[in-house]
Amino acid sequence: MSLNFEKLYIDGQWIASDSNRFIEVENPATLEHFAKVPDGNEKDIDRAVHAARAAQDSWAKIPLSCRIEMMQKMFDIFKTYQNRIIDLEVKELGAPISFATQTHCLLQFDRIASYIDAAHRVVESEPYKRSTVYREPLGVVACITPWNYPLGQVVQKVIPAILMGNTVVLKPSQHTPLTSYLLVEAFDQAGFPKGVINLVTGRGSAIGDALASHPLVDMVSFTGSTHVGIKLSQRALESVKHISLELGGKSPFIWLKSDDYSAAIPKLFSSIFLNSGQTCTSLSRLLVPKEDLEKIESLLLQHLKKYTVGDPTRTDVQIGPVSSLAQFKKIASYIKDGIEEGAKLLTGGVPEDASHGYFIEPTIFTHVTNNMKIAREEIFGPVLCVIGYSTLQEAINIARDTPYGLNAAVFGPKEEAIAVARQIKSGNVYINDAPRDITAPFGGYKQSGIGREGGLVGLLEFTQYKTIYDHSTF
Repeated sequence: MSLNFEKLYIDGQWIASDSNRFIEVENPATLEHFAKVPDGNEKDIDRAVHAARAAQDSWAKIPLSCRIEMMQKMFDIFKTYQNRIIDLEVKELGAPISFATQTHCLLQFDRIASYIDAAHRVVESEPYKRSTVYREPLGVVACITPWNYPLGQVVQKVIPAILMGNTVVLKPSQHTPLTSYLLVEAFDQAGFPKGVINLVTGRGSAIGDALASHPLVDMVSFTGSTHVGIKLSQRALESVKHISLELGGKSPFIWLKSDDYSAAIPKLFSSIFLNSGQTCTSLSRLLVPKEDLEKIESLLLQHLKKYTVGDPTRTDVQIGPVSSLAQFKKIASYIKDGIEEGAKLLTGGVPEDASHGYFIEPTIFTHVTNNMKIAREEIFGPVLCVIGYSTLQEAINIARDTPYGLNAAVFGPKEEAIAVARQIKSGNVYINDAPRDITAPFGGYKQSGIGREGGLVGLLEFTQYKTIYDHSTF
C-alpha cells in the first residue's frame, strides 16, 4: 500500500488542498522531516462539511446491522496495516516500538472490536407508556484529535460516530496525522459511501475553529487541553452544537499505609513515564504517608532503573522522546519551576540539549506541596510529584484539591481502597493493579471534560433522543 500524505480525503476522493501549503512531519527522535501533509484551510473544511452533510441522510437510513457489517469489513482491512501503523507511531510520535505495538496499535484494534460488539446491543427504539422513544444520529460530527495518541483518540470518535449513522469530518493533530491516513484508507477500501468520512489536515488554530463554528456541523468531539477545549466549546455553542470534550488532568495516586509499596510501582511508572508522560490520565501526583517518604524514595529510585530512555526503534527501550521541541521546552520549564519552588529533585532534571532528539529523563520531585505550580498544572511529560500526607482524610482532601477530575488510583486493601475511591471526584479510579476496561464509559469530572467514550455509552454519545407520542385514537 502506497499512500500520498500530501492529499486530503473529501467526498470519497484523495484531493489536493485549496491552500497549496504543507506542514512538515518531524521524527522527534531523529529530528528528520520525513513526510508532509496539507495545511488545510476554511475552503477545505467547507467542502468536507458539505460532503458529510450530503451523505448523512442516506447513511443514517442504512440499517444498523448493515453499518456494522461494513465496519467489520473496514476493520478486517485495517488490521492488515498493523506493521505500517506501528512504524508510523514510532516515527511521528517517537513511541518506543514495544509501546507502539501494544498500546498505539493492538489496543486500538481491541477498541474497534469492542465498538462493533457493543453496536449489536444498541436499542434504536423503545416503547414507553404512551410513546415510542427513538435513538437517532446527531448528523455531521467534527472529530478534532490530539497528537499524543494519534490513532487511539481517532478510534474513540470516528468509529462510534459512523456506526451510529453520523458522518464525520476528521481533523487530526498536525504533529501526528499519518496513522489517520491509514484508517481513512481502510474505510475507502471497504467501500464506504462517499462523504461518510472526510479527512482534513491543518493547524488547529485555523481549521479547528472553522469546524467548531461551521453552521452545518451538528457535534464537536474534541480531545486536548482544557484551554483549547473551552475556546472550541464557546465557538460551538454559538450555534448550539452538541459537545463532547475529553480534556486535561492532574491525577492523584493515593498509597494507603503499607509495609510494602513495591506492588504499586508498576502501575505508577507505566502511567507517568510510558508515552513519555504525554497522557492525560497520567498519575502525576503520588500521595504517600509522610512517615514512609524516605523508604518510598529509595523504592522509586530502585525500580526506575528498569525504565530505559533512548532510541524508540530498540525493543529494550521503554521511554522515547517527547513529541516536539515546543513540548521539550514546556516540560523543561516546569522542571525548572519545581526546583525554584523548593521541591526536592530526587532524580532527573532540566534537559538542556535537544539537538539529538527531544529526550527527557524521568524526573521525580519529592517534598512537593499541593499549592506548587508543578502539582497544580498539567505538565504532560515524564515528571512525577510526590506529596506527603499525615492522615487519610488529608490525602483525600489533597486528591480532591484540583480543577481536574479525569483519573485517579488507590493502592491498599481492596475494600478500604474502594471506600477511598468513592470519595475522589474523578471519572475514573483504579484500584491496585486493576486493568483498564475499554467497554466501560470513560470521561472526566470538573474541568476534565463533558461526555463519555468507550463501549455502549460511547456509541450512544453520538445519538439523540426523539420521542413520538403515538398512542393516538386513530
